[in-house]
Amino acid sequence: MGNNFIQMLNAIPINNYLVLCSILFSIGVLGVLIRRNIIAMLMSVELMLNAVNLLLAAFSAYRNDATGQVFVMFIMIVAAAEVAVGLGIMVMIYRNTFSIDIDSLKRLKG
Repeated sequence: MGNNFIQMLNAIPINNYLVLCSILFSIGVLGVLIRRNIIAMLMSVELMLNAVNLLLAAFSAYRNDATGQVFVMFIMIVAAAEVAVGLGIMVMIYRNTFSIDIDSLKRLKG
């Protein structure tokens, strides 16, 4: 089962993975820069992390080395912690401003 999956991954050229992951990462960057909603920004950060995970897994399968898969696990752990902390911060912002819009944080200055 696992060997067939690696052969299937190697059947697709690595350039296709590079293009796909670059597009996904760019969409995530644009989402962080353009959107003013905290939830949309967190989803964009997750999209960027998943693009990197996909590329690491593709390179790992392409080179027959498990190092990329180890890094994928670390990135998944960091992403889970980021979501937990981000949602906690979002709840505290909502309690103080009754909005999840980034521009509403200007009211917290003083």
